[in-house]
Amino acid sequence: MFKDNLVQLRKMKSLTQEDIADMVGVSRQSVAKWESGESIPDLEKSRMLARALGVSLDELVNHQQSEDMGFGVPPKGKYLFGVVTVGDKGQIVIPAKARKVFDIKAGDQLVVLGDDAQGMAIMKAQGFLAMAETIKDIMSSKQ
Repeated sequence: MFKDNLVQLRKMKSLTQEDIADMVGVSRQSVAKWESGESIPDLEKSRMLARALGVSLDELVNHQQSEDMGFGVPPKGKYLFGVVTVGDKGQIVIPAKARKVFDIKAGDQLVVLGDDAQGMAIMKAQGFLAMAETIKDIMSSKQ
């Protein structure tokens, strides 16, 4: 897992092993050993790697591509929860991992937003209403 995630993230950011080595203060050979699985970095170097690559330490170390439909480690704060099927009446089931990450419980109200160019988004109604109120206050203060 770790070695595959390191290689994938490094290549995704168009970095060389030398670039990674400079970022965390090790030799290029150390990075090559990490990527081959011959050795692993200590905790502090792993933390530095995660920060440099823009992912959490947990994602760098534990992410399994099978969890994300074969895709690699997503950028920090980005998620691919899977595919949902729309039922006969338009209902969907939000994947358990998404409900856990965003603390969605039965009875919560959600807002569905849409944009022709960017697609759909779902967010908790209370967060959306708070954001709308903030925008309203900003616009009122400008008048």
